[in-house]
Parts: sequence; structure tokens; C-alpha cells
Amino acid sequence: MYRPWASDDSPRMFQSDLLDAVSRTHWAFVPIVYVPAVIGVAYWGVAQKGVTAGVALGAAFAGLVAWTLAEYWLHRTLFHWVPDSAWGRRMHFLIHGVHHEWPNDRYRLVLPPGASVPLFIGFLAFWVWLLGAAGWLFHAGFAAGYVAYDLIHYYVHHGRPKARLLRKLQGHHASHHFNKRFQEKRYGVSSPLWDWVFGTR
Repeated sequence: MYRPWASDDSPRMFQSDLLDAVSRTHWAFVPIVYVPAVIGVAYWGVAQKGVTAGVALGAAFAGLVAWTLAEYWLHRTLFHWVPDSAWGRRMHFLIHGVHHEWPNDRYRLVLPPGASVPLFIGFLAFWVWLLGAAGWLFHAGFAAGYVAYDLIHYYVHHGRPKARLLRKLQGHHASHHFNKRFQEKRYGVSSPLWDWVFGTR
């Protein structure tokens, strides 16, 4: 089977050709799929569920902030937790270890659709269950944060930023990868905010 984008920087992970192929995702998948999805979710919340403009803006902003905290805590806890069992170490490698092993792999930086699509739907259902109609807008902000995170993460690994803020983010994340002093620090990717709050700067 053809394995898209395989190279020395994107080596084989699985014996199965199919699994190996679907372990890779082009970065463009994220904006192509999730920008329209975010717009659609926001539109549905306002046009169909009657969420007022003020509530919509507040819920979307709260969702965006919630994403930055989720990004930080997932990275700090789940992604860097290495269980003692062989199965646990394998799961850690598949979830995040692969990124630290091959940080220049362009095709294993964004979450594959087999994981990201169910998570998008699952979080939408959760926020709507928890917050009612405002959950649609909260999820729009939360998912917009995810889109920004994935694109920023890709860019700080493979771009050449000229903007000062992006250069700062690139240095912040590069030190997490390549400086031993910071490998258990600097968990924020799209923002260093929570590293400042929780003392992992």
C-alpha cells in the first residue's frame, strides 16, 4: 500500500501499511475541516438555538480560554505520563512520545482524523449537555483554540517566523524539546500563559 509522505523524517511506525498511512496527517486537514466546522457550530448556536450576541461572544471567549488550559494540562499530564507497563509505554509513545522522538516529522504533528473527529463530536456533545444552548458557542471557541494550537504547533516547528510573538513561541517550544532543563517545563504551545500561572516557565 502507498504510504503518503513517508520519508527519513517520517519513518514507519506500524507494520500494517494501512495503520502506518493513517498515522500521518497533512497540516492542511485542520483548517480545511475544522474552520468550516467551527463556523457551522457557531452559526447553529446563534441562528437555530437563539443564543444572543453577548452570550455568544462570552461563551466563545470562555471556550477559547478553556482550550488553552486543556492544552497545557493534557501536555503536562497525559502526554508526559509514562506508565511502568510495556503497554503503557507503547501508548505514551503513540500519543506523544513519537513527537519527541521525531520532532521534525511534518506529518505527525496534527491529530489524525480518526481521533480528532470523534473528539470534536464528543466535546460538542459534552459542552451542550453541560451548558445548554451556550455550549454550541463555547465549543466553537474551544475548537477554534484547537485549530490555532495545531497550526501554531506546526509553524513553530517548520516555519521561519518574522513576528516577535511567533519567534517567542518558537523559542519557548523549542526549549521544551531540545533543552534538558525545560523538558519537564514549558508545556504551553499556543500560549505560555499557564506556564506562568503554574510555575513551569
